[in-house]
Amino acid sequence: MAKIIMYCTAMCPYCVRAEMLLKKKGVEVEKIRVDQDPEQYQLMLSRSNGMRTVPQIFIDEKHIGGFDELYELDMDGELDPLLG
Repeated sequence: MAKIIMYCTAMCPYCVRAEMLLKKKGVEVEKIRVDQDPEQYQLMLSRSNGMRTVPQIFIDEKHIGGFDELYELDMDGELDPLLG
């Protein structure tokens, strides 16, 4: 099973949608709240090459991007193989 990390905030509708999509796929999501921890926000910026919006999603250390990119992977049939 793939390890999924999602950098998120409390009031982010795209974070909620991403989590719902991933849970529908039957995978666990490790959520890291960047609104509560400035150090995690800096780590997110570093890992995502400066992307400032949430969510920022990583599957097995591969940067996927945000909800739009996750959804596009799903629609193209490329998400399930990444999730294992």
